[in-house]
Amino acid sequence: MAFRPALYIVKIMQVTIIAVGKIKEKFLQEAIAEYEKRLRPYMKLHILEIPEERRPVSATASVETRAMEKEGERIVAAIPTGSFVIALDVQGAGRSSEEFATAFRQWELAGKSHICFLVGGDLGFAPAVLARSDKQFSLSRMTFTHPIARFLLLEQIYRALRINHGEPYHK
Repeated sequence: MAFRPALYIVKIMQVTIIAVGKIKEKFLQEAIAEYEKRLRPYMKLHILEIPEERRPVSATASVETRAMEKEGERIVAAIPTGSFVIALDVQGAGRSSEEFATAFRQWELAGKSHICFLVGGDLGFAPAVLARSDKQFSLSRMTFTHPIARFLLLEQIYRALRINHGEPYHK
């Protein structure tokens, strides 16, 4: 008998995305809103925006390090208790869409019903944030702005859930 993906979720998964900075571009706001709408039947989604730390354009390395640490403190404080935390970091493991879907399925089967994704700002993550994360994933070896990374993350979550539910989309 061939493997058939689960067609229902016993416990509704919760996903929290904690992202540094606001989405300023209208086209990205609309694209993100579209994927939030598409994800509603599959999960409870909450997006929390952490303010970027203000600093001069020509900030010294020590000023940038302090700004990254302050953003990191706010990120860590916002992580929901008991959640499985994944930091999107360029140094993290890369995954294909199918591998990402498999990881989602494994988290569900392991009882990890609250997943928290972290999207850093332009300075990246403070070491404390990476230490708090359970996993680090990379969307790509390329660098994206945090608004684009947030959009890509939502699209990949949607794609993973469609794959896991045996629904067309991923090709």
